[in-house]
Amino acid sequence: MMASGDEDDANTFKILVATDNHLGYMEKDAIRGNDSLVTFEEILEKAKKHDVDLVLLGGDLFHHNKPSRKTMHGCMELLRKYCMGDRPCQVEFLSDQSVNFAESRFPIVNYEDPNMNVAIPVFSIHGNHDDPAGMGNLCALDLLSVSGLVNYFGKTTSLEEIVISPLLLQKGQTKICLYGLGSIRDERLHRMFVHKKVKMLHPRENQEDWFNLFVIHQNHSKHGPTNYIPEQFLDDFLDLVIWGHEHECKIDPFYNPVQHFFVSQPGSSVATSLSEGESVKKHVGLLRVNGRNLKMTKLELETVRPFCMEDVVLSDTSLNPDDYDITKQVEAFCVEKVDALIEQAESELTGNPRQPVKPLIRLRVDHSGGFEKFNPLRFGQKFVDRVANPQDIVLFNTKKAQNVDKKDFKIGGEKGNQLLSDSLDTSRVEDMVKQHFAAADETMQLNLLTEKGMGDAVQEFVDKEEREAIPELVKYQLQKTQTHLRSRNADEEIIDTEVIRYRDERKKKVGEEEEEVREAIKRAQAQRPDDEDERSDMISDDLDYNSDNSEESTVTTKGRGRGRGRGTSRGGARGGGRGSRGGRGSRGGRGKQPVVADTSNVSITDAFNATKRKSQRGAGSRMSYRDVSDDDDVNGVSDDDPFDHIPQSLSRKRKGNVGASSSRSAGRGVAFSDSEEEETTCTRRPAPKRRR
Repeated sequence: MMASGDEDDANTFKILVATDNHLGYMEKDAIRGNDSLVTFEEILEKAKKHDVDLVLLGGDLFHHNKPSRKTMHGCMELLRKYCMGDRPCQVEFLSDQSVNFAESRFPIVNYEDPNMNVAIPVFSIHGNHDDPAGMGNLCALDLLSVSGLVNYFGKTTSLEEIVISPLLLQKGQTKICLYGLGSIRDERLHRMFVHKKVKMLHPRENQEDWFNLFVIHQNHSKHGPTNYIPEQFLDDFLDLVIWGHEHECKIDPFYNPVQHFFVSQPGSSVATSLSEGESVKKHVGLLRVNGRNLKMTKLELETVRPFCMEDVVLSDTSLNPDDYDITKQVEAFCVEKVDALIEQAESELTGNPRQPVKPLIRLRVDHSGGFEKFNPLRFGQKFVDRVANPQDIVLFNTKKAQNVDKKDFKIGGEKGNQLLSDSLDTSRVEDMVKQHFAAADETMQLNLLTEKGMGDAVQEFVDKEEREAIPELVKYQLQKTQTHLRSRNADEEIIDTEVIRYRDERKKKVGEEEEEVREAIKRAQAQRPDDEDERSDMISDDLDYNSDNSEESTVTTKGRGRGRGRGTSRGGARGGGRGSRGGRGSRGGRGKQPVVADTSNVSITDAFNATKRKSQRGAGSRMSYRDVSDDDDVNGVSDDDPFDHIPQSLSRKRKGNVGASSSRSAGRGVAFSDSEEEETTCTRRPAPKRRR
């Protein structure tokens, strides 16, 4: 750690560290809709006030995978206001930028771009809320990157092996290796670490001169056997790890005596849940790095909405559950508690004029012991002018039952509903799907699909609004099962048994099962119309756009549009509505055909026979999908890729420039090694480094 007076500005990096800004959270709420942007502006103000060299963001800059135009506009406005300017940047970029920003169309750090005037560069990885998805595997950070406002790094495209090449930065005599890894599903990354499929490159020469900083966005706390990343998985040559995703602020670096590095968890800048971790005071960090020494200064955020919470156990009070008016007594008791919490929140106001005055209040009431519950919504109406969340001030819960028999756990049963209400806030969708089928009887079990595949598809539908994820998974697994049955020449008498046996085989092959889900999601993304976002915005804004120049659709079914506009589709169908030609509710009435036909009365045998009959109709009929053995790359560039139309001469010029940039960077003499035999020794550390 750096001593208080050991600061040398010419050789000291000053980095503002923040994570989990969640821009756009509850943006449609009349009271809380602007909270995230107000606090993000304060963060950038602090960066400018303290004259930092760069801003480092640890993921989840946006709350939604597809942020609204309002949120994106607000973010870009603030970045341009506080980060652009004529102030020279003292940080020298040493590594090969075409490698560090390989996924960008403009692989160059923004403050070295001759077309940009950047005073404070912003470096960011993606989180689990704003991760890449959809056509082109893009995310909101890609938009900020291509516009030159953010340096987006840590993006990985391979799920077989991850090689992290650091950004090499230098200021005076201080050198920093900046590693970044965007959010990946915890179970998958956990398995890759176990199988040693994650490598971190580091300079071969003068390794002791580099300060190694790693930014990661994963579960830090253990939520399951593999649903987190232990600190012991990370390389021990690191000096500091900035851990995103966890919202509780633990920004003071704490030392890991086993791996011999420090870990800092900045937490979120806006409360996205009414939990205990969110009630902790929120800060950002001013990180100073000089040589191999570091110093983290906490900067309290003054524009965060106050949040106070308390837990109450009614059985520990003087209230008697047998009283005839016990419900009124409990409600009066809760009113007193909420009044006290509001007074506490008012005493914690910072005095900043932009800080919201109405606080967030959460009272968790344990009503075990026969106490009756009252209506929380009606209760909240008493505080509608005093708190920001009147609809969910009170949360009733009971003591969690221990050692509950699986037979007793049924969704819809008394014990099942009780446990479900207690754990709903912390449960994941895929876990709930597995739990549901684990408790279901034999007649309700999945014979064709797997619980994990269905859970992952539902998770994609809920989190990222991939509407076709579930139907495409059903189609894909049905097609794969049919192919297997054809290869086995299965008779009708043993089809059901063979289907179940094949399903059990797929369950044992975890990698193959995950590949099925990825393939189904890719197909679902391919089914998404290009103008889906624009159409949803137009409907919500009640605007009517002319789409006569839209691309013609080949679907001839009748549209289900609403609103103005009529037209005739190819094939004579007619319909009306707003939106682009060919979409649901579109001008011209050409809607999409149903993804999955009604098969409620069709058995697996019937579907199998139907497929055999279709295959005998001749080569003239079209197949909806390729055979599962097809090796075509579904991630290839779309026919509508705008960059496909660039003339070859311009394309060669652009590639040549990138090559020149790479050669210039390579000429700086920085080489990497991932050899585990070369060890970095840090003299400041209390324990010697292990030789690997």
